[in-house]
Amino acid sequence: MKNEKTSFYREHLIEGLFTNNPTLVQLLGMCPTLAVTTSLANAIGMGLSATAVLMFSNLFISLLRKRIPAEVRIAAYIVIISGFVTAIEMLLHAFIPSLYASLGLFIPLIVVNCIILARAEAFASKNPPLHALFDGLAMGLGFTLALALLGFIRELLGAGTVLGYDVTLGVAQPMLFFIMPAGAFFTLAFLIAAANAIRARATKKKERAGKEDGANG
Repeated sequence: MKNEKTSFYREHLIEGLFTNNPTLVQLLGMCPTLAVTTSLANAIGMGLSATAVLMFSNLFISLLRKRIPAEVRIAAYIVIISGFVTAIEMLLHAFIPSLYASLGLFIPLIVVNCIILARAEAFASKNPPLHALFDGLAMGLGFTLALALLGFIRELLGAGTVLGYDVTLGVAQPMLFFIMPAGAFFTLAFLIAAANAIRARATKKKERAGKEDGANG
């Protein structure tokens, strides 16, 4: 039983981060992905905010899944999600006002983030609380990873900085294209292509290993 639980958590974490990444594989949450990743700090802030909402909304939806009528489940999910988004927004406003100002309207828009509603419907409403909580963590970390990669590349190439610190030492000239909307699309396309190539290589490697084991057997 313990091995089964460990296997579930390990496989689910790998799925959220890599094999079924909500941004790079499922292509969900494109609006904040493209809009707030002009800097690494904004990307991490948005990713962690969405992760917190994912975890707690998944947990509460799982706890209430047998009490929510099927006819109003989507409306109920949105009410639960909006409650946690409001809490996150107030905490950011109180304790990290600079990040709150940078993210602006995109914090309340977490309510309609496709990733959160999709996990509520596809997983949290059908699984026990601890599994739902971990699903929110795994998918949230996958979302944060994708945003962080995008924000890092765009800030480095577009502004010559990382977390606001100049790393070019005056040697290279920043390319403003990367912090513009077109740069967001270009960088995201590159990351998706790279993720697809890595997954395809891993699949071929697994198939080759399976054939070799079959031949040896």
